[in-house]
Amino acid sequence: MSSAPRTDAEWASYISQLKERIPGRSLSQPMIPLQIPPMIDHTLLNTQADLEVPADSARVDKLCDEAKEYGFATVCVRREHVSRAVANLQQTPNTGVSCVVGFPEGTYDTNDKVREALEAVAKGATDLDMVINWPLLKNGAYAQVYEDIMAVRRAAPAPTKLKAIVEAAQLDRDQLIAATIVCCTAGVDFVKTCTGYAGSASVDHVTTMRLVAELGLNNCQIKASGGIRTAGDCLRMMKAGAKRIGTTSGIAIMKEIDEGELLEQGAGHAVT
Repeated sequence: MSSAPRTDAEWASYISQLKERIPGRSLSQPMIPLQIPPMIDHTLLNTQADLEVPADSARVDKLCDEAKEYGFATVCVRREHVSRAVANLQQTPNTGVSCVVGFPEGTYDTNDKVREALEAVAKGATDLDMVINWPLLKNGAYAQVYEDIMAVRRAAPAPTKLKAIVEAAQLDRDQLIAATIVCCTAGVDFVKTCTGYAGSASVDHVTTMRLVAELGLNNCQIKASGGIRTAGDCLRMMKAGAKRIGTTSGIAIMKEIDEGELLEQGAGHAVT
């Protein structure tokens, strides 16, 4: 359509129409990538309130050193660590810095999300991983959720990559379809499954989101995140159609993967 729906009723009708176009399976099956590291966002999001040891300067430095060694897509950190990560990676142009926005609840005021996004980009963040207001989406407030995402998209246009986290584990299938449609219509680069704080990603989540994205909504891609800890987890998400993987276990995954065996097992061939 030429413009986004305006009211929740218009959104509900639009979502219903698109839902009828979702195939039972993809006409073109995803490919196993030749290179895994450029698909990984190497992640460190702990705070003092978390049960694990909080992130500090030394841990951020280590995260960046690992990302440089393996050639990961980005390091994903909280806003207070963006400047340090950018400084660490300034000689590594192929590895960016992702910063979370509205994290982890997603229910922050839109103005706060915009402020966080602007601050992160000013510090050098190349990617923003924004949590959508998924409780509102569950209540059918599609227009408000769309405007929340659009406000951040306008504040941080391309080339900044925007990833919208939908908290898939908290949504049923119809809600996940609606969330993906709203996010793609808002022009995000990726729809991301989970924060990791309210459930984990599943193959079914990624498959559903990919089938929606394949309807041609602004060439949106899927990022799988939440509970991805092994090479098997990683490859299953890629086979389901994820083009980016968010994980705190990037090093363990890379040590587990034997690239030679991976190529022999079908990299570059369609997955059934």
